[in-house]
Amino acid sequence: MKINRNAQWAPETIATFWINQASRLLMRTFEQRLRPLNFGMAYLPVAIALEEKGDMQQKQLADYASVEQPTMAALLVRMERDGLIVRKPHPVDKRSSYISLTRQARVTLPQVKESLFDVVEQATNGMSDEECSALVSSLQRMIKNLET
Repeated sequence: MKINRNAQWAPETIATFWINQASRLLMRTFEQRLRPLNFGMAYLPVAIALEEKGDMQQKQLADYASVEQPTMAALLVRMERDGLIVRKPHPVDKRSSYISLTRQARVTLPQVKESLFDVVEQATNGMSDEECSALVSSLQRMIKNLET
């Protein structure tokens, strides 16, 4: 798409404006739906990794979630405070620990996923499967363009 740089600035005519609006509204809606479950969107990558891969160390979780170590450390403190994870001592390296989901988190995670699916259905209401596929493809291309 070629942008007419000489035209009057009208962000509502540009796809990226609407992507930003949709992203902000999606995140707000996700957070509203997850709040009653004592869960936040930031917790999701950690919870899914621990659910799928089992106990992991903080560094492994940071790599998996593509975040810096200090960010992961702060996130794990919040998740521990909220009763979603526990730390177990590493059997060899006393400076390290393994992170695992609590029983509470394992019980809550299916409800979290259902809430997320509900929001996805709400957001894509009235869109055909082809439209959803085209949107995913377009967004993946946009992300690839921005990563290079």
